[in-house]
Order: sequence, then C-alpha cells, then structure tokens
Amino acid sequence: MTAVITQAGADGSTRREEAVADAMARVLWERYEPVHDLVYFAPEVHRAANALGMRGFWMGYFALRAAPLGAVPPSVVTSCFYVFHSSRVARALPDAWAYATPAEVLAARQDALDAAMTGLFGPDTVGSAEFAEAADLAWEAAAAADTAGRVLAAANQALERPDRPTARLWQGLTTLREHRGDAHVAVLVSQGLGPVEAMVLKAAAGESDGAFLRETRKWEKADWDAAGARLREQGLLEEDGSLTPGGASVRAEVETLTDAAAERPWTALGTDRTTRLADLLDPLAHMVETSGLLPPGNPVGLTRGTHPAGH
Repeated sequence: MTAVITQAGADGSTRREEAVADAMARVLWERYEPVHDLVYFAPEVHRAANALGMRGFWMGYFALRAAPLGAVPPSVVTSCFYVFHSSRVARALPDAWAYATPAEVLAARQDALDAAMTGLFGPDTVGSAEFAEAADLAWEAAAAADTAGRVLAAANQALERPDRPTARLWQGLTTLREHRGDAHVAVLVSQGLGPVEAMVLKAAAGESDGAFLRETRKWEKADWDAAGARLREQGLLEEDGSLTPGGASVRAEVETLTDAAAERPWTALGTDRTTRLADLLDPLAHMVETSGLLPPGNPVGLTRGTHPAGH
C-alpha cells in the first residue's frame, strides 16, 4: 500500500514543509513500530535472553532495551523509559549485568532479530534487494536523527552499522523509534504529565488497555486512581474515566508535538525516499501485526493495522 503523505498549503511554504514532515513522522512510526516490537515478543529473542541467563521476561526486556546505554543503574533506565515503576526496573537491573555484559546482550540481540525476521518474513524476503534497500534507507534516516537531549536515541545511534540487512534494518528502525520516544517523554514532561497520568490519558483515549498498562508497568491501583483524580481536577477526565474535550485537546497536542519533534530524520531523507521506505516497510509491519506475536493491551497505542482484541 502506497503511503499517502500530503498536506494542503501553498507550494514552497515553510509551514507546508513542516506539516508534510510531521505527517511523515507519524506514517513511518506506524510502520516501523511493529517491526521494532519483534525484540519484545518474538520467541527467538526470548530464547536468546534465556541463553544469556536472563531470569524471566522483564529482565530480558530491560537488558535488551537498555544495553546500548551500558551497565547504567536502574535509576537511569527508570528515567529514560519513563512509564515503569522503579521497582519493576530494580528487579531486573543491575542483576542482569551479572549474567551478561551489555556488549554480549547487544550481540545476542542482533543474532536473535536476524533469526526472528528471517523466520517471520522468510529467507527470500530478507535476502531481497528491496529488503536491503529498506535497511539502508532506515539506517540513513537514523543517522540523520537529532539526538541532543535524547539519551536512548543517542545510545542506539552510536552503535556500529551491522553488515546483515536484518540487523541493519532493525537497528535503524530502533534508533528512530527511541528518537521519537525520547521526544514523546520530553513533550509529556513539558505538559506536566507524569508517567501514570500519561498512561491514564492514553487509556482514556481508547488507544491502550488501562489495566494492561498499569499491571505491566507495575503501578498499584491506588497510584492509578490518584492520577485519575488529579486529571479530573484539571478538567481532563470525566467522572466515568473518558476524556473531556479539554483532555482530548491535551492528548491531541501531545501527539502533534511528538510528531513535530520526530520530523528531522524524514526531512533529511526527503519526501520521495521517505515514502519509498514507508512502502517497503508496509508489508513487513502487516506481517508482524497479523502474526499473533503482539499481545493484547497495545502499550504503544498504535491505531493502524490489525491488533488483538483489547490491544
């Protein structure tokens, strides 16, 4: 499916160019997020984490995602990842580094994603010229990402360029994903939305399942209820937990500002090549979305594609 990236406005106007870049940022996120998510849900990755000695899903999750940062303390990871209770992180880190170093985790991550992508997409697809083209375009876009103040993006961008197209594509997309995520956290902070408030608003907007977010991020129901009460006091939530018009406006503003802050890679790549990358990623994203690998709960709130019930 060809990605339609257009925006009304006078040709050559700065505002039109910015609006097009913002639209590109969202179109590409909707396509690279599912591919990136293989690192959390593909069985090949779970087996690799177990082989390293990681004890359970969450230790593997935090080690695999935080490895580019090095063996930083749990407080740093809690800050970067934003929505997790500190106790969830502290149960995994720094213990994970006693089983494998960050360098060992990064190597295992590449191997596991190569196996996962080959298994899901097929050897003919990952060995094709089109797949290699997607990997190179993603890597170029990621290299152009502005990482000042974006710790996770900077750490991923600093990794060496992988030779294998599978690893190169996944790592490029992951840098772009963390680039957008770092921007999203900055927007939430600027809007005065703490970790729990941000998740309550996401759930109220119908983008994610609230119970899933609360339980997987290890927040107590009292924390969730208190965040809801604060949002109601601010006029952002109705008594039934749905968004007020003001809440919907704040939620839309968060997404608009996030898109704007994520535009640099796509401005650098240009409209034609960005659209080409979207087209190349589209069937890959669809295969992930319909694979059954993604769990219910939709923690990232993707609205495109087919997701499990409650996702």
